[in-house]
Amino acid sequence: MDRQAEPALAASAAQGVRGVLAIPAFRRLWGVTAITAVAEWQSLLALSALATHLTSGYQAQSFALGGVVATKLLPAMLLGPLAGALADKLDRRHQMVVCDVLRAGLFLSIPLVGELAWLFIATFLIELCALFWIPAKDASIPNLLRRPDQVETANQLSLIMTYGVAVLVASGVFSALSRFGPTFTGPEGAAYLALSINGVAYAFCALVVGTRIPEISGRAMTRRDAQPGLLAMLRDGVVFVRATPLVRGLVTGIIGAFAAGGAVIACAKLYSTSLGGGDAAYGLLFASLFVGLGLGMAVMPVAARRIQHRRLFGLAIVAAGLGLVAVSLAPHLIVALVAVIGVGCGGGIAFLTGLTIIGAQVADEMRGRTIAFIQSLVRLDLLASMALVPLAVGLVQQRTITLFSQPVTIDGTRPVLLCAGLVAAIVGVSAHRQMDDRHDGSLLADLRSAVRRRSSSAGRG
Repeated sequence: MDRQAEPALAASAAQGVRGVLAIPAFRRLWGVTAITAVAEWQSLLALSALATHLTSGYQAQSFALGGVVATKLLPAMLLGPLAGALADKLDRRHQMVVCDVLRAGLFLSIPLVGELAWLFIATFLIELCALFWIPAKDASIPNLLRRPDQVETANQLSLIMTYGVAVLVASGVFSALSRFGPTFTGPEGAAYLALSINGVAYAFCALVVGTRIPEISGRAMTRRDAQPGLLAMLRDGVVFVRATPLVRGLVTGIIGAFAAGGAVIACAKLYSTSLGGGDAAYGLLFASLFVGLGLGMAVMPVAARRIQHRRLFGLAIVAAGLGLVAVSLAPHLIVALVAVIGVGCGGGIAFLTGLTIIGAQVADEMRGRTIAFIQSLVRLDLLASMALVPLAVGLVQQRTITLFSQPVTIDGTRPVLLCAGLVAAIVGVSAHRQMDDRHDGSLLADLRSAVRRRSSSAGRG
């Protein structure tokens, strides 16, 4: 691809975005996605802060913070497949409205009760509602569009909002509330205000979905009414994932990609200390991961013009794994930040590519279960990674070795991150081989094609 073609590609991308946002139903759903994404990130900040205010003592506060994260991830372990089956069985619009109404009430109840036990119970129920809401929303997107080739742009807009703009907006709003809230309502005031705002936001989203986006109900409600029972749908969903190489490769790759991301999050605090940094370095590392994630989602359409989607997915995960290897070897904070951005970039490309493949190539009657299965896998993968990685770091501990007659101290995070990166790269290769329709496993050929900026002759997939 020469330089003269790049402005044309940029114009084509801008035209694609305008074409998708010109669809009223999708534009309204995208607005709802933006509001709920900001509320989700703000709730993580507010609930974490409130948990520390409702406890006393360093150890109790540490357990409370861990409890908030675990409670937010726990529902996926229990009811993830059921959520997807319901998204394929029930009216998706009604499912989304009920979930938003319940979330609104739960968020408003936390400041009213003001107890740590209820905070955990409400958080669990809120995440349970989100578990049922997300597959219904994601499975509806292709039905709101006019052409199949718009799925990629629609997913890109949704993910950039969820993992880019929404993170910045939520952080800014919560920072402002933290600055002015305690002046009027005490130390818990900022968290209580943030949670109350979330309650109002979800109530508004329920109103918009229920009255302004009837298209979410889908094009095939009569076909859904004739579907088999819920247990049979669950069984069919598991069989579909296991028997379809494309989806099986997606699942394999996602395990590696999010294990790598979870390792970065779990090790970030101790890793920043090994680089001689403090809380500021920790914050930069955390932000760099999301910067890379957004960058990957932004460049994915360009990469997809050179490499077919099903082969690009595995390549992106290999790149994320190799980036994590670079993180483990980084001697300085600047090098580490660049490497972490690389990890996030690979993960962002893989995530958007995976959703595009599902939206374009998985039938509507199976889409909800597939998305829910992957969503549950992502949460379980993150939970396992965030639980096991600190344990592994503690077992490895710091080691002092002699290198070129000089003592060198190796922090426990380094070998753990190195192993996680290698595992992610191996998993990426496995996913590439399962999803490659040419069955020649030529990952290096695809990589050379991308580096040389040659368009894939096989098309976009």
